[in-house]
Amino acid sequence: MASHMQREIDKLKKKILALSAVVEDTLRESMKAVEDRDARLADEIIAKDHEIDEIEVDVEEDCLKILALYQPVARDLRFLIAVVKIDNELERIGDMAANIAERAQALASMTPVPIPGDLLVMAEKTQAMLERALDALVKTDTTLAKLVLVADDEVDDLYVDVLERLKDEIRANLGSLDALVNIFAVARYLERLADHATNIAEDVIYMNEGEIARHKRGVFEFDSAAEPRGDGEAR
Repeated sequence: MASHMQREIDKLKKKILALSAVVEDTLRESMKAVEDRDARLADEIIAKDHEIDEIEVDVEEDCLKILALYQPVARDLRFLIAVVKIDNELERIGDMAANIAERAQALASMTPVPIPGDLLVMAEKTQAMLERALDALVKTDTTLAKLVLVADDEVDDLYVDVLERLKDEIRANLGSLDALVNIFAVARYLERLADHATNIAEDVIYMNEGEIARHKRGVFEFDSAAEPRGDGEAR
């Protein structure tokens, strides 16, 4: 019985990792569509959202099947609970990426306006948060997961800065109001994406330690020396 359950869990891990890869790629490409004002790329991203939805349902059904057939306990049970939640978070991130792609479509048909540099930095940090959260899942690494919680505050600060810049730009350039509103929406989606990446990190902490990390973000403090080296990102 235990060996059968382990095989099913191993297959489930492969599926959630496949979903993770698709979602990461979709988010990255959605921001590229915004920067390049690429309507064709935006179309492809929106179409891919159906693929993400199908994988999400498949993963959830597998989790429920394992729960019903094998009645796992302890760490295996926490893993399945975490995967159900992470599965949902990834689907929501896919939705946000599709929403960003829709804004890219709109921007492609409008007179170009400068994209705030802080917005691009915000996008990079949000993508890095997601990559690190998923690395934490792959490596069952609680330290990486806690670093994601800390990084969310940085994205929140950037979001405030972007909004102030956009407000100033709107006051100075009402003729570009529609385009600026679309950029504002992209910033809002990125802020929400960072929240979803944070939720994934919290689920990894629960999976590894049995600790519910919600509302404890301020507890996690790290020296910069604890940051992974190399390219500065989790992948």
